[in-house]
Amino acid sequence: MSLSIAGMSWVTPLGSNVNDVWQRLVAGEAASIEILENEQNGARYLVRRVPATTMAHLPPHARLRRASAISRFAAAAGLAALAEAKTPPSLDRIALVFAISNGGVIYTRRFYAEIVKSGAQSASPLLFPETVFNAPASHLTAILEISGASYTVVGDGAVGILALKLADDLLASEDVDTCLVVAAEEIDSLVCEAYRQWRFLRDPKKPETGRGMIMSEGAGAVLLKRSNDGIEIDQIVPGANFFRRSEASARLGSVVSRLKNGIGFCVGSGNGTFIDRAERAAVGDEMPVYSPKIALGESVGASVFWQLITAAKALEAGTLPGSSKPPVDSRAVVLACGLNQQTGGLTLRRRDCPA
Repeated sequence: MSLSIAGMSWVTPLGSNVNDVWQRLVAGEAASIEILENEQNGARYLVRRVPATTMAHLPPHARLRRASAISRFAAAAGLAALAEAKTPPSLDRIALVFAISNGGVIYTRRFYAEIVKSGAQSASPLLFPETVFNAPASHLTAILEISGASYTVVGDGAVGILALKLADDLLASEDVDTCLVVAAEEIDSLVCEAYRQWRFLRDPKKPETGRGMIMSEGAGAVLLKRSNDGIEIDQIVPGANFFRRSEASARLGSVVSRLKNGIGFCVGSGNGTFIDRAERAAVGDEMPVYSPKIALGESVGASVFWQLITAAKALEAGTLPGSSKPPVDSRAVVLACGLNQQTGGLTLRRRDCPA
């Protein structure tokens, strides 16, 4: 079943207005790079943060008083996606699907640091609710007063594909009329250290090189409904896991082969690691490929939604950042490859593009 995008929004290190960020991507801009230091071991990481001014428009709510950054990012993106809808969705006929990877790691680190330092009796009842993976989804359903189904899907950088597939299944059941799909991540030195240990991060002494990824934070959200207008998600392929890096290109190639012909360009998940080569091998040398992670950084769980919005804007505008103009009647493919061996993909098309 094809799905229409009724609303979309993102919170990125380049801002949160969809059109403004899109224009900055087309102009070749990249978010500024900061240094994050690890107080425990002195390690330094290159990161791209969401500017404080980007979140200034978020309306106050009691649920967000002590919420971590990940929940605030999610609330901002979700509210903006709903506001884009031409017809406000019925809150008793809407489902929420939340995609997440690292979760609320800032409060999780604080929670366990106090326990390690002072013992179990120091465990904070204020911090603990923010340590569970479904905390952001809980905040969002309360803020929006959604009474329907709410799901949290956990995975790696490809988790957004699984969340969108779940939304597709929910809409096919006709138990809901719309589905809000949201993903968010926050930056913390603990996460950065994990990726440094895995040798995925860019050398902070060589920020100009394209080798290695730069961690970032933010959120993305799309409001989906059964297709009848606008940009459509045509197919969703969850893909398969790979167990060695050398297998990644074959798994991604299998995803591409299962999607329809007529794909004019790819919005990929290249981030300066082995994923860049795997995606290029999967789509071939001729297809234009663009990854927003080049400009926005690696947002892990939120990354598929940044890619999806980038692809939708490219179809609307008839152009792709860093590439020649794609065919007018083309489809876009969004490819996702995570660092924990998950893959997936989907195709987008304009409503006037032949099925």
